[in-house]
Amino acid sequence: MTGALLSMLYPVSVLMITYNAITSTTYALRSTSNVCMLQNRFHPGFVSQGDYVIGGIFPIHSTQEMPDQNSTYRQPPVKCTSFDPTAFRYAQTMRLAVEEINQSTELLPNYTLGYKIFDSCAHPLTGQRAALAVLNGVSEVDSPMCSGASPLLAVIGESGSSQSIVLSRILQPFRIPMISYFSSCACLSDRRKFPNFFRVIPSDDYQVKAIAQLLIRFNWTWVGLVRGDREYGRFAAQGLLRELKGTKVCVAYQVIIPLLYDRERILDIIQVMHISSARVVVSFLSVGEMTSFLKDYMMQNITGIQWVASESWITASVYTGSKYYPYMGGTIGFGIRKGHISRLTDYLQTVNPHIYPNNPLVKELWETLYGCSPSLSSGSQLPPCSGQESLLEQHSAYMNTSSPRVAYNVYKAVYAIAHSLHNLLLCQPGSGPFQNKSCASSTNIQPWQLQCYLQEVKFNIAGEEVNFDLKGDSIPYYDIINWHRGTGENIEFVNVGLFDGTKPAGEELVIQEDRIIWAGHQSEVPVSVCSASCHPGSRKAVRRGEPVCCFDCVPCDSGKISNQTDSIECTFCPDDFWSNQDRTACIPKKVEFLAYDSLGITLTVSSVVGACLTMAVFVVFFYHKNTAVVRVNNSELSFFILFSLTLCFLCSLVFVGEPTSWSCMLRHTAFSITFSLCLSCILGKTLVVLAAFTATRPGDNIMKWLGPKQQRFIIFSCTQVQVVTCAAWLIDAPPFPSRNTQYEHSKIILECSVGSSIAFWCVLGYIGLQACLCFVLAFLARKLPGNFNEAKFITFSMLIFCAVWMAFIPAYISSPGNYADAVESFAILASSFGLLFCLFSPKCYIILLKPDKNTKQHIMVK
Repeated sequence: MTGALLSMLYPVSVLMITYNAITSTTYALRSTSNVCMLQNRFHPGFVSQGDYVIGGIFPIHSTQEMPDQNSTYRQPPVKCTSFDPTAFRYAQTMRLAVEEINQSTELLPNYTLGYKIFDSCAHPLTGQRAALAVLNGVSEVDSPMCSGASPLLAVIGESGSSQSIVLSRILQPFRIPMISYFSSCACLSDRRKFPNFFRVIPSDDYQVKAIAQLLIRFNWTWVGLVRGDREYGRFAAQGLLRELKGTKVCVAYQVIIPLLYDRERILDIIQVMHISSARVVVSFLSVGEMTSFLKDYMMQNITGIQWVASESWITASVYTGSKYYPYMGGTIGFGIRKGHISRLTDYLQTVNPHIYPNNPLVKELWETLYGCSPSLSSGSQLPPCSGQESLLEQHSAYMNTSSPRVAYNVYKAVYAIAHSLHNLLLCQPGSGPFQNKSCASSTNIQPWQLQCYLQEVKFNIAGEEVNFDLKGDSIPYYDIINWHRGTGENIEFVNVGLFDGTKPAGEELVIQEDRIIWAGHQSEVPVSVCSASCHPGSRKAVRRGEPVCCFDCVPCDSGKISNQTDSIECTFCPDDFWSNQDRTACIPKKVEFLAYDSLGITLTVSSVVGACLTMAVFVVFFYHKNTAVVRVNNSELSFFILFSLTLCFLCSLVFVGEPTSWSCMLRHTAFSITFSLCLSCILGKTLVVLAAFTATRPGDNIMKWLGPKQQRFIIFSCTQVQVVTCAAWLIDAPPFPSRNTQYEHSKIILECSVGSSIAFWCVLGYIGLQACLCFVLAFLARKLPGNFNEAKFITFSMLIFCAVWMAFIPAYISSPGNYADAVESFAILASSFGLLFCLFSPKCYIILLKPDKNTKQHIMVK
């Protein structure tokens, strides 16, 4: 609709406009005359003559009643309703600023400003009507319609961003600058679309940045978003979502308040807010939209929501009533920077029906504040006023001048125009501070010339510097406002911090948290998260199909840690470290080896006991070396076997304790050589037993080949094979201590790596070969005659030996870490005890307990 209207606007002497949708300001060119006549009237609220005229457009009414759109008859004008004393105060602030400038001897001396103030009714359509009316000069009777350019130099307005967009596009063909005091939509910073637009309120680009920092500051990661269906809400919401992208904050829902209030839809929105787990709601609504919404919101008795308000309604005086606190108390938001206007209070008190008896806006002010009619007209349904009414501070909607914010913006906007016009009038071609600027005659100043000076104006007012950047925006500065409970349960707007957009990134937000009262009159920061934070020791696992703020906390796996809250991933510990029980820190891995604990001590004691028993048997045999049992069983080989068994028992001691290079090499080599020596002796003894019994047969001469020298040679030769194998093993790939971290990741197992697996299994295989050979030979000799047949004991001992070592192999392979050493040590001890008891316990029994059988006659019975 706006584009169609703009296509019909021409800054020429003949202005033809058809605007049937509103029909309030309609011009037509009569075919019979060149006179352009006004077909309908739209009276300004306030008018003042001056050398230079500026316009003002304010939402003095907040709602409107649209006429019937039936075009078969002439429609009546739009009826504006719901008088807004706050917006009326803004209009009076403009009038005050103009009067101060006209009285100043320094600013615009010898020149006066005039003004023409209209009501936009807080709607783009009626705002469009006001914009067209403001272009027509001070009043309709001053000059013929459509003759010459408009005397208007600039416009102060509008409040809403939607209205400002319409107003800027209407003024743009005429190159008339406008300064908004309350339109913050970031869309208006586009200089290509709105080259004539300026504002003394920061762009929403800064506000959404401030709100995003606020949400992050208080760890509100799950928030709702309520916005209006106009440019302000749409662009602000888009900007906030853009700022939150890449942060930890997610939007749980985004709801839109419709342009035409639909109570059924509003109730659905309230239900969404009520059931959502988001306890923080960000709102980008105008005062009118928010007021309508709050009626149903409070009716549904919704409490416990922490509101984050935009600058559009955070300081609106309409919400100071006590009825709002139970539902909206604790609201926090960003307000426009407040200022000081010294004469404003006194000036507002001069506006009354006695001074302006015919002004309908003043009449409506009185009716709104006092509920009485200052006029005696019969059309009024209110009782007449007594005439004694006077404006008091209790009329906060109109008389709230303690900390003006929007009104202060209006004040600054008027002074910005005045200073720019002053600089333009001072311009002297080729000289002075403005010599490079376009100059104009004081009697022929064009709006576009004023716009050029507005772009670079800079002045101080009440200690604040006012200027515009290249986009027409002002310095980004906000007060952080918190709604406290004041006297009489009313709401007080308390300043708890500030946002200064000129400071370096990360330093803009300054908050006094101890002064903040939160929703529900609480002192603790409310929690608004989709999922509770994951504590150290766990990581976030995003739920499929849900926002990243909704997640499950998964404990870190073993060997991984997270030492921060809400970690995305768990990190691996270094090789020599492992995670503690809480998975919050890496601690050195527990080092394990066959130490002198209960198991190690048991093996050590068993080893020492075995060695002592062997030595005791050696002593017994040595003491009774001349007895029949000792002599018949080849005492020299018996002593060799006892000596080797002693070494076998002592070998197990090498397996206990922390592995070292020497202990690792000694473990397997000493064990293999001593056992090979022991088995070589047993093999020699088995051969002697066989030879002894077979030699009794006629013609046998075997014993001469198994004399003492031959026995020693057999023992030496068999043992030498193992010695050579071990020597080659130690030279080529000796065993070495290693740190095993693979078998059990939480521990470091100190063990001896065999170095060469082939050599290891070769020495074990050789021992097994010797044991099997002894077993076979002894088994063949088991039934040879004799009262004391040693072949039976050798057979039984080899059976035990082979059984132990056959069980050792799978047990050794499957045993974890230090238990492998314990298994090998146990196998050594078990096989050694088996040999000791099987070979020597029967002899010791005869020697010590049955000495009567320790005779040659007894042995030779058979």
